[in-house]
Amino acid sequence: MVDNFRAPVADWALESDAAYILSLSGCLETLTKYDHAQGKIVPSLATEWKQSSTRDWDFTLRDGVRFQDGTDLTAEAVVTSLQKVLDAEVPARAFNPTVVSGVQALDEHTVRITTPVESPLVPYRLASVNTGVLSQAAYEDGAVDPFGHCTGPFTPVSEKPKQSLTLDRNEDYWGGPVQLAGAEVRFITDGATRAAQVQTGEADVSLSVPVSSLSALDGHSDVKVLKADSPRTATLYMNNSRAPFDDVNFRKAIRSALDLDALASSVYEGAAIPASGPFASSEPWATQSTGAARQDVKAAKDLLAAAGYTPGRPLEIIAIVERAEFADVATVIQENLKNVGVPVTIETKEYASVEPDLLAGDYDMVLSQRNRLIDIADPIGFLTADYTCDGSYNLSHFCNKEYDQIIAKAAGTGDAQERYRLYAEAGKILEEQAVNIWLVNEQAIDAVRSDLQSYVQDPLSRYVLTADTSKPGS
Repeated sequence: MVDNFRAPVADWALESDAAYILSLSGCLETLTKYDHAQGKIVPSLATEWKQSSTRDWDFTLRDGVRFQDGTDLTAEAVVTSLQKVLDAEVPARAFNPTVVSGVQALDEHTVRITTPVESPLVPYRLASVNTGVLSQAAYEDGAVDPFGHCTGPFTPVSEKPKQSLTLDRNEDYWGGPVQLAGAEVRFITDGATRAAQVQTGEADVSLSVPVSSLSALDGHSDVKVLKADSPRTATLYMNNSRAPFDDVNFRKAIRSALDLDALASSVYEGAAIPASGPFASSEPWATQSTGAARQDVKAAKDLLAAAGYTPGRPLEIIAIVERAEFADVATVIQENLKNVGVPVTIETKEYASVEPDLLAGDYDMVLSQRNRLIDIADPIGFLTADYTCDGSYNLSHFCNKEYDQIIAKAAGTGDAQERYRLYAEAGKILEEQAVNIWLVNEQAIDAVRSDLQSYVQDPLSRYVLTADTSKPGS
C-alpha cells in the first residue's frame, strides 16, 4: 500500500494532476520516459523516434502492447489520447496547442507530432505523464475512464473518491511478469499521518515525508528512509498584480527581511538548503549567483520606504496543508516581516480549494512548492508555464516581454548548452525582479518498509509501483 499526498481532483482527466496518480500507481504509461538516473529520455511505449522534418517528429510504437481491456496499442489509440489533451479546456502545461499543432497516425504503428515552430524538446514532452495513453474505450460517454484501459503493470479496479485507489496485477503486461498481486494507493494530505502509517505497517511506502517525522523514522528498524536531491523548491509566491506586491522594491524588501539560513536549519532541520534563486546551484542552467539571499533588516526597511509602503491591512499568507512544514514556515516568515513593520496573517488550506483563487490572482502570498522538471524533464516547461505573460500556471501574475523573448528563443534551441545559457539569463531576470522568494531547495523523502523489494525512488514521484516491486508473501 502506498500513501500519496494528493488525490485526483478532475475526474481522471489526463491533462490534470490525475495523470500523476495514474502514473505512480503503475497504470498509465507514455511514449517516452525520463530516466532520472541516466538523465535522459528512454523508450517506453515507443521504441524509437526521429525528427523527420523541421516541425515533425515520428514515433514508432512498441509491438505486442495491449491495453488492459484486451485491445491493441495502435497509432489511432495514441492519437485519440493526445488529441483529448490538446482539446482540453485547460490543456496540460507540457502538451498544449501553443507547443503542439497536431498529432496524426501515419500508419498503424507510427504517430507524428507536429509543432508550430521547430522544437527539439518533443521527446521530452512525450515523457510527461499528461501524455499518457489510454484505450479508445476510456473516452466513451464524454468522460475519462482509466479503469481497465491502461497499459501498465497495474490496473485500477475500484476507487473511494478522495480516499483511495485499489489496483490488481495486469496479467498480460508487455514488460514481463508483475510481482505484486495488487496494491492500494491512499490519498492522505497530512504528512504526519503518512509517516505514522509506514511505521505501523499500514503502508509499505509513504511519499513526501515531512522533515518533522524523520527522527522517529530514522530510529525504526522496519523502515528505510530514502532521500534524493530533487528539483523542488519551497517558494513564497507573491501576487505581482496586486498592491503592494506590484512594486519591485516591496518584493525585494520581503526578500531582504527573511532569514533563509534560520528557516532551513530550524523548520527543515537541515534536510534542505537555502535557495539562491529559481534554480538549485548544482543545476547546469543555474544563474551565477553569490548564494542565498542574506537577511538584511535595514535594507528591507529602506526598500519599504522606497516603495512608499505604509502598514495597512494585514497581508495574508496561505500555507498549503499538503506540506505539513508550511504552517511552521509561515510562522517564521510572519515573525520576520513583523520585524520590518509588515503585518501578516496566516491561513492553512488544501491546495485544491485554493488553486482557482491563485490562478485568478485573488490572493496576497501563498506557500507552495514547485518541481521544475515535473511537467517536462527540462526547465522550459516550468519557465514557460510559471513566468511567461500567458503562462498557464503563472501564479505570480508576472509579465515581462524581455523574459518572454528569451524563453521563446530557448524553446527553439537544439544545442543544450546554449539553451541552458538562455535559461540562466531568464533566471537572472526573475531574480532581479524578485518575482517570488525561493526559500529552500528540498530533498525528496520517501519512507519504505524494509521488506519491500526492488523499490526505486523517483524524486519526481511519477514511477512508484512497478512490475519489479515485490514483497514476501505477496
